[in-house]
Amino acid sequence: MSAAKKGVGRSQAPTVEQINADILTQLASEYWAPHSHLPRRPFNHQVIEDVYQKELIQNRFAIRRVMLLEFSQYLENYLWPNYSPDKAKKNHVISIVVMINEKFREGVPPWEACKAKPEHFAGFFHHVMELCLEEDAAVVSTKEQTIFMGFLIHCFNSLEVDLIREQVQRLVSLPMWVCLLPGRLEKELQAYPKYKKFWNIIKKSDAKADEKTKAKNDIERKFLAGLIQRFYKILDSIPEDGKAQASSVHYCERFVELLTDLEAQLPTRRFLNVVLDDSHVVVRCRLSKLAQRKEGKLFNQLLDMLAFYTGFEISDSTGTALTDHQMTDLHYDNMSSLQRAAFKLFEDLRRFALSNVASVDTRKALSNHFEKLNANQLHQFAAHLHLLPPLPEDTNTVHDKEFLLELMVSRHERRQSQIQVLNETPLYPTEDVLWDENVVPTEYFSGEGCLALPKLNLQMLTLHDYLLRNFNLFRLESMYEIRQDLEDVILRMKPWIAENMETYFGGWARMAQPITALSVVEVAKPNIGETHPASVRADVTVTLNLRQQIKAEWESLRKHDVAFLISVRPTKKIGTRFNLKEEHFIEAVGLLHVRGCEVEGMLNEEGRVIEDGPDPKPELPGAQRTYRVWLDPNQYQQDMAGTAAGGEDVYESFNIIMRRKPKENNFKAVLETIRNLMNTDCVVPDWLHDIILGYGDPGAAHYSKMENQIATLNWNDTFLSLDHLRASFPGYEIKVTTEEPVKQIPPFRITFPVTSGGGKKRKQADSDGTEKRELLVEPHVIPNRGPYPYNQPKRNAIQFTPTQIEAIKAGMQPGLTMVVGPPGTGKTDVAVQIISNIYHNFPSQRTLIVTHSNQALNQLFEKIIALDIDERHLLRLGHGEEALETEKDFSRYGRVNYVLALRLELLKEVERLQASLGVTGDVSYTCETAGHFFLYQVVARWEKFLSKVKPSSGSRAGSAPAIQEHFPFNKYFENAPQPVFKGRTFEEDMDIAEGCYRHIKKIFQQLEEFRAFELLRSGVDRSKYLMIKEAKIIAMTCTHAALKRHDLVNMNFQYDNILMEESAQILEIETFIPLLLQNPEDGFSRLKRWIMIGDHHQLPPVIKNMAFQKYSNMEQSLFTRFVRLGVPTVDLDAQGRARPSIATLYNWRYKKLGNLPHVHLTSEFHMTNPGFQFDFQLVNVENFNGIGESEPNPYFYQNLAEAEYVVAVFMYMRLLGYPAEKISILTTYNGQKHLIRDVINQRCASNPLIGQPSKVTTVDRFQGQQNDYILLSLVRTRAVGHLRDVRRLVVAMSRARLGLYVFARVSLFQNCYELSPTFNLLLERPLQLHLHVSQSETYPSTKKVEEPRYDSPLVIEDMPHMAQFVYDFYQDKIRRLQASRGHQRQMQAELAKPPVSREPRPAKPAGCEQPKPPGMPADVQAVGEASKPQEEEAMEEGKSDEATKEKTEERPGGGEDQKMEDVKTQE
Repeated sequence: MSAAKKGVGRSQAPTVEQINADILTQLASEYWAPHSHLPRRPFNHQVIEDVYQKELIQNRFAIRRVMLLEFSQYLENYLWPNYSPDKAKKNHVISIVVMINEKFREGVPPWEACKAKPEHFAGFFHHVMELCLEEDAAVVSTKEQTIFMGFLIHCFNSLEVDLIREQVQRLVSLPMWVCLLPGRLEKELQAYPKYKKFWNIIKKSDAKADEKTKAKNDIERKFLAGLIQRFYKILDSIPEDGKAQASSVHYCERFVELLTDLEAQLPTRRFLNVVLDDSHVVVRCRLSKLAQRKEGKLFNQLLDMLAFYTGFEISDSTGTALTDHQMTDLHYDNMSSLQRAAFKLFEDLRRFALSNVASVDTRKALSNHFEKLNANQLHQFAAHLHLLPPLPEDTNTVHDKEFLLELMVSRHERRQSQIQVLNETPLYPTEDVLWDENVVPTEYFSGEGCLALPKLNLQMLTLHDYLLRNFNLFRLESMYEIRQDLEDVILRMKPWIAENMETYFGGWARMAQPITALSVVEVAKPNIGETHPASVRADVTVTLNLRQQIKAEWESLRKHDVAFLISVRPTKKIGTRFNLKEEHFIEAVGLLHVRGCEVEGMLNEEGRVIEDGPDPKPELPGAQRTYRVWLDPNQYQQDMAGTAAGGEDVYESFNIIMRRKPKENNFKAVLETIRNLMNTDCVVPDWLHDIILGYGDPGAAHYSKMENQIATLNWNDTFLSLDHLRASFPGYEIKVTTEEPVKQIPPFRITFPVTSGGGKKRKQADSDGTEKRELLVEPHVIPNRGPYPYNQPKRNAIQFTPTQIEAIKAGMQPGLTMVVGPPGTGKTDVAVQIISNIYHNFPSQRTLIVTHSNQALNQLFEKIIALDIDERHLLRLGHGEEALETEKDFSRYGRVNYVLALRLELLKEVERLQASLGVTGDVSYTCETAGHFFLYQVVARWEKFLSKVKPSSGSRAGSAPAIQEHFPFNKYFENAPQPVFKGRTFEEDMDIAEGCYRHIKKIFQQLEEFRAFELLRSGVDRSKYLMIKEAKIIAMTCTHAALKRHDLVNMNFQYDNILMEESAQILEIETFIPLLLQNPEDGFSRLKRWIMIGDHHQLPPVIKNMAFQKYSNMEQSLFTRFVRLGVPTVDLDAQGRARPSIATLYNWRYKKLGNLPHVHLTSEFHMTNPGFQFDFQLVNVENFNGIGESEPNPYFYQNLAEAEYVVAVFMYMRLLGYPAEKISILTTYNGQKHLIRDVINQRCASNPLIGQPSKVTTVDRFQGQQNDYILLSLVRTRAVGHLRDVRRLVVAMSRARLGLYVFARVSLFQNCYELSPTFNLLLERPLQLHLHVSQSETYPSTKKVEEPRYDSPLVIEDMPHMAQFVYDFYQDKIRRLQASRGHQRQMQAELAKPPVSREPRPAKPAGCEQPKPPGMPADVQAVGEASKPQEEEAMEEGKSDEATKEKTEERPGGGEDQKMEDVKTQE
């Protein structure tokens, strides 16, 4: 990447000083700024005119000026409140449009101002439409027209906003067909009779309308057709040669982007597609002069996307996907119409008309036949097919022959099916795509222009379209990271040209090696129906003269690892520096080709692949290693076709092989998974299909509208008591089946009033008209499981809130359940309870748990283990199970070992039972022999026992002593707590006897399940059996699901329910793939429930490239899209993490977020934070030595003043006794994270009194975690940066439980409109850090928040003041520790003296606490006692793997003893 290109879009953010000195800031202070100290002046339209002309037009809409205006709240406080459709002028309208576009570019909520005052939006939108169609460039310039195009694109991508949808849907509805040719209109209405009916209704209503309404309707109906004509004029104005106006090119690109967006959503394409076809947009664009010019590269790429969507395989009227067979039928119908017309009109085309379709439907054949016709004949031909208006007699056509020929050919030529095109697409990127910045943009995408990328918005056309967009975006996003790796390793290798013209590598790279030899060893024959080879294999030889560790990395390349073959032919002589500022990367290094390959394995000395397995790999002699790799067959075929046409043989030119880190290298497996899905029948449950595509009723999959609702459910241990149950259903009347209070105890079965499905009235109304809401509650007793303590079921101890209960209820019912869980609201507890309840209600069903991260999956799994779920039914797939905080192994092979061990234990129990019954023979040898023993010995004895003790009908009740007397298994249960039988009542003892029998029966049931493990001998077969038969709850990450789908489907993996945690953090495609990890049954999916739990108000999935993140909206999770569509959610409404005061900093973002009772009741939430006046505070940090933020590398932001301040506060907290593990330091940028770690390492990491905090990390990395005390550095001083994303602010504010201290440049952040609800609260408190320094202010706190503090706080002026204060505070603490230590030594010396003859001094009894000097914290031990363990702890925590170049002046560090030596020296 050339640095010149890299610089595009950089340095746009003005500094605070520039902002304050700017004329716009002065205007804002006078007219609209929210925090201005000047009196607000009245509205003056001339201000808008001046700002527009002098600041926007003169600066050519420079981003810096637009950013400054938007940030000052120009739209919210001045433009929109003072907009009036009758009075507003053109520049007022364009100013509003520019501000809304800038909000979209910045990624902040764009429509809030319009929603606040919606009454003028319709007038404003009509004003925009009029200006879009203005033809006079003096009134509206092409640049301004391009701005309007951007605005229309944003409007059509905001269909979920009612205000916007009301306006834009009128532009793309049926009445727009008024623009069609009369013959075409009649043809379309005949094809769709229901449209004809609506058309007649429209004509009737038009006849009754007044003139004003007719004029308004006419503008709306003809707007897009008029816009197309306006586009043609600008497109035709671009010359074939000479200079092309950049503004005209950008307008054309934006217009094609707009049409593509409209075509890619069914509601907007349904009627527009016919209008576009009638206007011949694609043909006109293909033949335009811009398409032939160099500047038209992006235009052509966008045009390809538009052509793809105009011919997409979908029925526009019904929205159903068309199969290949249906598409072929349509093609044949079109060709038949063409042949009939040719037969009728032109005698010269009779041969064409009578030919079979397959022989004449190629582009070449059609062109050859139609070339015979002149332009007028072609026009007549097209008019007959209703493609052009009829040509009057004796007049010549205005269209040239090239256009007419292209129109006829492109419309009727045979098209390759989309799936066929996809199957012939290489999965690996090549150099042509990798360095094409229109499709793989640089990291510096500013958001101004458009790109040739698909977008993920609200709606998709079909499942094929949905998967294809995700396939392309995932592929291109992977390419961005691959390109970075390629540039890095090639530059490290330093390819130069030697004097003999050979390539010489002057450097080396850990991840790449020069290729010694490469040969293609196998090209397999194509499979039936395919044209490319079935497989292509090659051998790549490298020489590994490397350190042993790096050599071992190369030798450990595994099967399916992806590598890249690179061909460079450098032109620079040895020693030449690579200057990427002046030339492009490809030219600089002489890059020719890049091809991907997949490792099959390393070859041994015999030339055979060394297979992966448990056996150690053989040690090979020498340094040469050869790898067998699979090449991409599609790519190989294309390359060989190029070679046959006279090109170079690509595979003879490779001279570098590059490997990648395994974690970053799974893109090919995911792409193959998506492609396989597109080649199979994607069977999504009917109740989910339309919602995934974004159509129909968003609530259709909610349990209340499902036909298969379940009336009665066992809630198991969800409720702690009947009172808890009553409180959980506040709007219901509770009826209990028993009146005895002693029996009204959980577990409960609850019967709900069931809906009739489909949204009909849910409940019968009472006579007074109110709905009848009644629950029938049936307490039931869990059958006795046996006499041992471990037989007792584990119970839930959480008192769920009514909203949590609603979430659990929805999760137990069939359908789609979406739970929005704000920070600290118990999302994981709700998820675990849903899983437990499904497990107990539906024992035969299997549940799949999917999360984004291993950490979240492990947290969920640890809580599941603690519930009443048999652990043999739990399975954890993937590589994260080793992080589970349990001694048990829940991986596949861990579960196999568990089952085998459990089988042996159970067989020993059978042996013990056999001995207790006095039965001879070897019955405990296998599961099969144990089964026979149970059937013939155990069951027989039990039935005999029942016949003796159970009273026959009509006789008196049985006696308790008889049970103990006749019970056949007394001896077996001798090791149970005695007495087994209480002897009080017959019923009680009979229940115990049945429990004992259940215990025995379960042993044999488990052994029966384990019989398969005796028959299956290999670990692989056993693990597969476990996965598809034994496990009921299977957990994996979304990445594992995407990588292993093929294997899971092949082994007939099945499941009935999916629960997804962290749903808002999972990529759209990685959310979708887990729905399809099983084969359909008889064409239907067996999926019954889909529970998604997440929080779309927190951070989305991580997308590294800004263009994919913002332009393509790839960061939008499926969870977020469902919320935007209006799918019903259960919003958890009580948090239990933070103090109520801290929770106010973020709870405004949620519908209704309160606090759980324990937040008000637990003492820790009522205590002060020792040493601080406030529990949260915003601390203003000014420049240090004239420097605020710095940027040593692009986007690597640092702020030394904030880093020093944060570390000083951390040291202060540690000196007060705060535990290091309860403090985390967060920041919003990686650069600052590295700087803070560096400051800590120099200041205090090795100091046993201070050490390191629990974590120093970024806000993004800390999502999903929490700590008691958070120190947060916001870093930026010039522009707010990505904290302007409110989701990042919510995460940052919600990590702290007890104390939050934010360090920032207040003058910058207080003006940010999006962040104002939080910063207004922070600004209510002083902006200088307020501390309380006294003997009593130590951790843990003894003071309540309500108690007054009589000492005045110490106000810290700035960072140097804090640093000096901490230094002095530290020295004082050392002196106190030294004094305490000296006093202890003196006392020990006194006690060690021998007795003297004089009267002894009274001594303090042993064990009494030694006196401490005044002011010493009560919990600090004597130095001698505390030093060693603390030092060891500090050393353990002090391991830091990252540091930065920033070096800072050293302050307190070293060990305590050294400090005390310093003090002694000073004294």
